[in-house]
Amino acid sequence: MRKLATALAACAAFLASAAIVAPAWAAPAIAPKEGNFVVRDFKFRSGETLPELRLHYTTFGEPKRDAAGHVTNAVMVLHGTGGTGKQFLNPAFADTLMAPGGLLDPAEYYVILPDGIGHGQSSKPSDGLRAKFPKYDYDDMVLAQYLLLTQGLKVDHLRLLLGTSMGCMHGFVWGETYPDFADALASFACLPNEIAGRNRIWRKLLIDAVTQDPAWKGGDYVQEPREGLRTALGLLMVAGLAPLPTQIAQPTRDAADKFVDDYFAARLSALDANDLIYQVAASRNYNPSPRLDSITQPVLWINSADDFINPPELGIAEVQAKRLKHGTFVLLPASEKTRGHGSHTIAALWKDRLAALMKATER
Repeated sequence: MRKLATALAACAAFLASAAIVAPAWAAPAIAPKEGNFVVRDFKFRSGETLPELRLHYTTFGEPKRDAAGHVTNAVMVLHGTGGTGKQFLNPAFADTLMAPGGLLDPAEYYVILPDGIGHGQSSKPSDGLRAKFPKYDYDDMVLAQYLLLTQGLKVDHLRLLLGTSMGCMHGFVWGETYPDFADALASFACLPNEIAGRNRIWRKLLIDAVTQDPAWKGGDYVQEPREGLRTALGLLMVAGLAPLPTQIAQPTRDAADKFVDDYFAARLSALDANDLIYQVAASRNYNPSPRLDSITQPVLWINSADDFINPPELGIAEVQAKRLKHGTFVLLPASEKTRGHGSHTIAALWKDRLAALMKATER
């Protein structure tokens, strides 16, 4: 368990920042609370059932309720593929937004950081079921988040739902599935379309690298399929890197080679193959596009121009944004300050726009 948690934290830190050195964790002034909520007999869209689905979460602050008992200050922040809720203790996020006086100051807001199914300390294949673990998808993950809020934490409304990368995609699913649950959606670093083209290709290459390694053994491996995991981890690295900051940080061949070697040395030994391919495969049937115009909440949608996973030259965002009833799409220009896909967690890049969203949706 500790081995996997270390791996996920390492991957999340890298993809969250796309920095050359993963940042150290920080903590808001108010101490966090952690817990687990267990859903009994959770039925997945695949038809499989898990007798006990464990959902781990971290919270900051306390819920506030109005005269009718409804929660008025809850904010849920959703992590990306391979991450955990604790990735948002990254200083680039927490020190800007969750510090005293920050936009999401826990003295004012009840901030909820869940670990998605298959991630962190929530139920996942490496707990023991391995490849017999139910084949979860994004709809399953969103349903589990809803049950965590409503049944586990007794939260019946969100002031804000903020999601990054996979969490960004979950945000669009939330907007369609539970249209009145959140006052506002902030979705950073994704597209509301079927995972196709290059985005699907690198994901399939990652999964195939693991499952075609002879050591894989159908997910019942005695030892981790190391060579497959090395290729998979390399694909994750490339997908998360931004060209300009990487060129600045690694200006020579020797520096770039050392970065690659250090990257694998720090991360490879801690990965679990089943967990990783499940996390990546969960996007397989994601496609909110047909119902995008059913989202009624204000949406702040931000991508960055140097994002390998969601390249702006596709033109998808500009077309789909017009279908949102109350949506604003922003494309951050590439610069020394952006971090490619990981710009979603660098709050200094977009905090003013998020502040404007919060102001515009005040009740």
